[in-house]
Parts: sequence; C-alpha cells; structure tokens
Amino acid sequence: MDLRFECQPGCTKCCDTEGMVYLSEEDVQRAARFVHMTQADFEKKYIYRTRHQRRFRKPRKKQCPFLGPGGCDIHPAKPTQCRTYPFWPEIVERRSTWRATGKLCPGIGKGPLIQIGSAMEIAEEQRRAYPEMYKQ
Repeated sequence: MDLRFECQPGCTKCCDTEGMVYLSEEDVQRAARFVHMTQADFEKKYIYRTRHQRRFRKPRKKQCPFLGPGGCDIHPAKPTQCRTYPFWPEIVERRSTWRATGKLCPGIGKGPLIQIGSAMEIAEEQRRAYPEMYKQ
C-alpha cells in the first residue's frame, strides 16, 4: 500500500467532518494547560463525559469548540485523535478505507512516502489513547 500524506496548508476538512472529538485523560490535561485553565474548569466548559468516554461538547454549526477561522486554536496541544489523523487503525489497516478517506482528505496521496511501520506505530498510539474504542 502506497501511504503518502502531508497536511495541506489552510486545510481543516478533517476538523469540519461530522463526528465527535474524543479525548484521553492526557488530552484533557494538555489542552487545559495550554488554555491556562484548571482541568476542572476546562472540563466544565468544554467536555461531555460518560462513564467510559470524554469528548468535546459540540458548538452550534461546527464540530469542535477550538476550530477557529485560522485552524485549530489549540494546535500545539491538540487531542491524540486529531494529531494522529489520518493514521487511525480503521483507516490504515484497510487499503479501501485509506483510498476512501483520500477522497475527503486532500493531504492523502501527497508528500513523502510514509513507511507502513511508522503508520502502524501512529495507529497504535490512537489505540492506546482510546482503548474503549478499540476493544477486541
């Protein structure tokens, strides 16, 4: 499988796709520090939590509270889910899914060749961050 990917300047298509932004405990801590809030205050304002998952609350008419006109307002502290895209297990483990995702993501098929081992390491990071989503 030919894995090429390079985020395209100014592109926020992955951030504006219908869905949820799930968060690990580390994601929440990192983002709260970045915006200079206590974790408790950050969670109260931005997080919806269930027994097994945390995710950003969705504001009206956008997918993420931190998606601004110039892109991600917390880019240096963005969640694992965002940082690892498009190298999620469900995408890189199937050639057909990688190709289908390429129709949505203009960075797929561009840039340097990504070694499959590197892509799988990134996919494993996604699995470790969100074990409830990847139970076998």
